[in-house]
Amino acid sequence: MEEHASTQEEYVQRVLAAYRSTPGTTGTIRRPDRLLAAQLYQRGVPLTVIENALVLAAARRLIRPIESPPLNTIRSLAYFLPLIQEVSNQRVSPDYFQYLRQKIARHALAR
Repeated sequence: MEEHASTQEEYVQRVLAAYRSTPGTTGTIRRPDRLLAAQLYQRGVPLTVIENALVLAAARRLIRPIESPPLNTIRSLAYFLPLIQEVSNQRVSPDYFQYLRQKIARHALAR
């Protein structure tokens, strides 16, 4: 995902596309999700922060002990707000998030 979107509409589309493709979500976009994406644009939240928050959440949910009970499906972009805040407040190397993406991809292949 590129760092800058030229318009609010483009930003919202990119956020929602990233949300829709995140493992563990329903893949369905609802009106509150669109409104939240627009609010994130208005707050100036970088696209990379949102993308990294989605990756972090997916990794935490997917890479768990096998005996753990299954988690419910994520039904709202709002689920990720605490993670967006967490990623915003941390200074983590982009390499870490790339590592998580690779772990998620390997997990998907193993299934």
